[in-house]
Amino acid sequence: MAHYLSDTIIDFLEYLEIEQNRSIKTVENYHHYLMRLVEFAGDPDVDKITTETIRKWRLWLNRHENESGGTISTSTQNYHLIALRSFLKFCSKREIKTLPPEKIELARTKRKQVTFLNPDELAALFAQPDVNTKIGIRDRTILELLFSGGLRVSELVSLDTAHVSTKRREFTVRGKGQKDRPIFMGEAAAVWIDAYLKTRSDSSQALFIRYGGTKTQDNSGDFLRLSPRSIQRIISRYAKLAGITKKVSPHTLRHSFATDLLMNGADIRSVQTMLGHSDISTTQIYTHVTDPHLKEVHKKFHKDIKST
Repeated sequence: MAHYLSDTIIDFLEYLEIEQNRSIKTVENYHHYLMRLVEFAGDPDVDKITTETIRKWRLWLNRHENESGGTISTSTQNYHLIALRSFLKFCSKREIKTLPPEKIELARTKRKQVTFLNPDELAALFAQPDVNTKIGIRDRTILELLFSGGLRVSELVSLDTAHVSTKRREFTVRGKGQKDRPIFMGEAAAVWIDAYLKTRSDSSQALFIRYGGTKTQDNSGDFLRLSPRSIQRIISRYAKLAGITKKVSPHTLRHSFATDLLMNGADIRSVQTMLGHSDISTTQIYTHVTDPHLKEVHKKFHKDIKST
């Protein structure tokens, strides 16, 4: 029985959605990556996929121009390979003859430089929204919550007003891999959320809503959620107004959250849990910020042996 690549990919995507309960966004991404293999290789039977097929596909990806006219980054090429490896594992589970998944090796990538804001930069950033307006109060609340809770921007825009308890100062979000984790907020974030909610008289369940743009409400009259791209633009604009020269994104505030915890003595396992990292190696990109602290520990506790 023939198992054509495109048909088997559809079966795999349905498996991800139904049996693995992966998010629609994940399924869409995997579909995008795997269809690039179909674009390159045609639609062969999956048993025709060999290591040579994959080698040539990787060359093709490396030289391929993306939609904006640039090349595909090494990290994005690895996302293609991760999707392929997952697809091959699915085939193995279904006893469909094809290339073993362990034959797929990811390309080496340079460790990303973590960008975070120091306390003075954070203070300057938080001072930019005009809190005499409802938009300014909303934006200040966004900044406070991103930094206080270490949220991903996708998690932030998905929040509903019913999700957040300012009395308990904690709530739960569903992050990557459909995993739930607790989010804790400081007193300042809780105060700003309460202030922001007092400006709201609408019935929209979304926590952070649009006030500008071409469309602010849906057909029922409820305000629409802010999108991740809108959050990005808001933060970038305030960073420029604050005179911060480094590139600032919602993820910069997540980096700042993790850095602040480590600099103040939090253990890396706790930080891993609060960030929702499944692998501690992901959290370890932040440990360089503790170097000054380690130097002080060494100076305080390490004693030289005095020679006689």
